[in-house]
Amino acid sequence: MMAVCEMAVAALGTVAFALLFGVPAIYYPYCGLIGGTGWFVYSMLAQGFSEPASAMFATIAVILLSRIFAVRKQCPVTIFLISGIFPLVPGTLVYWTAYYIVTDEIALAARTGFLALKVAVAIVLGIVFVFELPQGFFRFAAKKDKRALKEKGRKKR
Repeated sequence: MMAVCEMAVAALGTVAFALLFGVPAIYYPYCGLIGGTGWFVYSMLAQGFSEPASAMFATIAVILLSRIFAVRKQCPVTIFLISGIFPLVPGTLVYWTAYYIVTDEIALAARTGFLALKVAVAIVLGIVFVFELPQGFFRFAAKKDKRALKEKGRKKR
């Protein structure tokens, strides 16, 4: 039950960020679904993997969904990518790093700062891995125009 609540809150936060980012309102449900799914994958994997590994696999899920919806809705992938990645960004780790620096706890600052850096690199690697897949890999999600399919069938005869 807790995972479902976290997923809903992540989806709501993603939609709020999409609103601030200027995403057209028609795409809000997709952005929320992508952000919520990314957080769900992250929270499930965080129980057995390290934070950077969990972030990388969650990012892969977010980018795969973003590319699928971009092909399906015929819009730029950044509409879904930027808002969908929002729940995975290591903001609290950066905050605690700054806090530990100010309170002169340098060892803790170094530890949390390095963890934040590893999570950020994992997110970048997840993005790069999925963007290396060819666009044709995502064509299955494209809408099929029935009229175009009928005309194509007539030409073959």
